[in-house]
Amino acid sequence: MNLTDRLALHALSRPEHPALVWPEGHIGYRALLQQVEAAAALLQQTGVEVLALDVENGPAWVVLDIAAMQLGICLIPLPPFFSPGQLRHVLRHSATQAVLTDDPQRLRERLGELLVDAESSLQVAASRLAWIETAAAVRREERKLLPEGVNKITFTSGTTGEPRGVMLSWAQMRPVVESLAGATLMAGDDRHLALMPLAVLLENIAGVYAPLWAGASVMLLPMAKVGLSGSSGLNGETMALALSESRATTAIFTPQTLQGVVEAQELRNDKHLSLRFAAVGGAPVSPRLLRRAAELGLPVFEGYGLSECASVVCLNTPADHRPGSVGRPLPHLQLTLSDDGEVLVHGQPFVGYLGEDPSPSGRWPTGDLGELDDDGFLYLHGRRRNVFITAFGRNVAPEWVERELMLEPAISQAAVFGEARPYNVAVVVPAPGVTPPDIEAAFVRTNRTLPDYARVSRWLPADAPFSPANGLLTGTGRIRRAALLERYGQDIELLYREAQTS
Repeated sequence: MNLTDRLALHALSRPEHPALVWPEGHIGYRALLQQVEAAAALLQQTGVEVLALDVENGPAWVVLDIAAMQLGICLIPLPPFFSPGQLRHVLRHSATQAVLTDDPQRLRERLGELLVDAESSLQVAASRLAWIETAAAVRREERKLLPEGVNKITFTSGTTGEPRGVMLSWAQMRPVVESLAGATLMAGDDRHLALMPLAVLLENIAGVYAPLWAGASVMLLPMAKVGLSGSSGLNGETMALALSESRATTAIFTPQTLQGVVEAQELRNDKHLSLRFAAVGGAPVSPRLLRRAAELGLPVFEGYGLSECASVVCLNTPADHRPGSVGRPLPHLQLTLSDDGEVLVHGQPFVGYLGEDPSPSGRWPTGDLGELDDDGFLYLHGRRRNVFITAFGRNVAPEWVERELMLEPAISQAAVFGEARPYNVAVVVPAPGVTPPDIEAAFVRTNRTLPDYARVSRWLPADAPFSPANGLLTGTGRIRRAALLERYGQDIELLYREAQTS
């Protein structure tokens, strides 16, 4: 059964129940199915095979996504936080034939010569969108026959400037959708508020497909109305207000958005939210932050996933929860560990990377280090590729040290480095109003809890918080270490030199 078939069932059983809700209105399941069929007819006339989508969160995004999947068109969501260089790479590497956008001027400013001069328009779900074909050079460049059944290519921002295209089919996405709907007890009376751009795979699958599969309502607000300003800034108060006014029962947070909402709720007199279940993932989460959320009565549960596994691998739930872990694997998955502790996912979770050999079947190496307890709960220790070896030959997973540092109220963000060095250093984003002595005291306390080889001896303040907008975080909140080193490498080197001369 595909997603359109599932919508058809809901259209018969509860035709007027709100499927999509946005500031200007809502549509029920019958109307949503009609909108999908109408959009599919429009797309079919174009003859397009590879289509990019540059549209703000709203009904048009969802309708086009489902319509493209129904037709077998390969859809490429364009994240709003990608740089112009990254977007150019995406279009060229995928040989995208056309882009649908709600902001053609902005798109042309970013992509310029990769687009043809002329444009037409399509009316989709009460939105008029610009249809812009790509230049002939883009269509020719790296033109490849996609493997059969590829419905979506999600480009991961990764650690370099050239994102990697993860190819997914509905056959690989559906088990995740079904497992999530079941594990979270998603029901028809649930109202899911999307807090991330729908171009982020996690929100796309867990925040749209899973609720629609369950017959629930998906609430779609422009990113500014949920507190994200052009993906460059976060207003926790606005996000908390959106959650309150929408009466959302489910939501998905990154660590940064959760922190913003927690801080806002701690300051508000009315701390009531309607959330019954909220997931947080995409990057390591501070245990202290989870405790603060729990003290506010926020039902937040940590999970774990990656694009190569169609977004979610493990999840804690109210009925099956173990603090400190990222939960058990979803029912359709099985995990094991390699001899050196790398998490392995069994099966073929994705088709493969665009332009590379298909993904191997059997066991997929995630690149994450972890351990499984006797009950199958997964505990993560960091990225395998991020582990550095000190000058004394000791292995350090920086995520472990960073999590410990961010338990301190004085430290909002931290990135730890120490490859081939006699001691470790950190780039730190201080909490508002914090002084350097406060930071020093935080390091003293944290270092007492760490073995000597993992302690941080020196630090420097970041000139701005890490964010997707400045290229220092991925869209889901993972630190881009190569970008941080490029930005702060000279300052880090100076720390070591100063220590040698002191």
